[in-house]
Amino acid sequence: MSERPTKAILRVLEGEPVWPLPIWIMRQAGRYLPEYRETRKQAGSFLDLCYTPRLAEEVTLQPIRRFGFDASILFSDILVIPHALGQDVRFVENEGPKLDPITTEADLSRLADDLPLSRLEPVFETLDRLTRSLPPETTLLGFCGAPWTVASYMIAGKGTPDQAPARLTAYRDPAFMDRLIDILVRASTAYLIRQIDAGAEAVQIFESFGAALPPALFDRLSLDPIRRMVSGLKEARPQAKAIVFVRGGGAHLHRFASAGVGDALALDWTLDPAMILPHLPGQVATQGNLDPLALIAGGEPLQRGVDHILSSVRGRPHIFNLGHGILPETPIDHVAELIARVRGTAA
Repeated sequence: MSERPTKAILRVLEGEPVWPLPIWIMRQAGRYLPEYRETRKQAGSFLDLCYTPRLAEEVTLQPIRRFGFDASILFSDILVIPHALGQDVRFVENEGPKLDPITTEADLSRLADDLPLSRLEPVFETLDRLTRSLPPETTLLGFCGAPWTVASYMIAGKGTPDQAPARLTAYRDPAFMDRLIDILVRASTAYLIRQIDAGAEAVQIFESFGAALPPALFDRLSLDPIRRMVSGLKEARPQAKAIVFVRGGGAHLHRFASAGVGDALALDWTLDPAMILPHLPGQVATQGNLDPLALIAGGEPLQRGVDHILSSVRGRPHIFNLGHGILPETPIDHVAELIARVRGTAA
């Protein structure tokens, strides 16, 4: 019989209500921190930052040193998977990621069938370093993108407002899309397993573009691929815990819960936990879901938003987080105010 975890976030992922709520925030290592911007300059390119373990470790640790979050999430990017598979990926300053689009069977055939894990050794080294440098009470999270979200970038060659290129491909050439999704399911599962082996105690799967999928495509391109990933991860590493974040997937939340996909479901900021949680099984852990703009605003909007979440989740297993990533213009003192209010130490 395995010992029960002592770290607050791992206890929540076991289905235990913990109070005060444990807290971390998506993109907590990032451009809102001056120390991150300084380290980013040292690295050169964004991918060089992701692939330099010493620097990736440093930016992962920066928000832990400053705020003492209950979890630290690996600093990397969801597009290291297509990069490792052989697609050209680059990050253009002030524009974001650019990829050579994958639109034909010939393009697809140039990708590796199975993920060359050796190309991602720097990521695993970063995790290994973090197992030694993080405070003992801090949970170490790994992550990857969900297949639909990553495929959307791979097909369009960039981020698009409504993922129209990928959606059109799914309608016009379902066999092509299914093959790409299958490659990404297998690659992402192997990647998460290796992250667990390198020291991650739990992982988060980011379906950032879930809102773009109509009901006719949602199961095939989002729910089923994520289910296959989580099943493959747990079959290989039964101790692994998985948080599933489907931005814009509120209409499907109960289906993820009833199918047992993930140990926790993350809510985006458009959902009211007071309305959603009573319809989920009590043992289903959740995460979220403060509006990132309320954090920028601070003051009364921040306090009201935090207090509503706290009152809605009391007695349930829940991890406090934002409903999406923290924005670069967020004042640092607002983050400190957030943490103090969640932990009950605000004046």
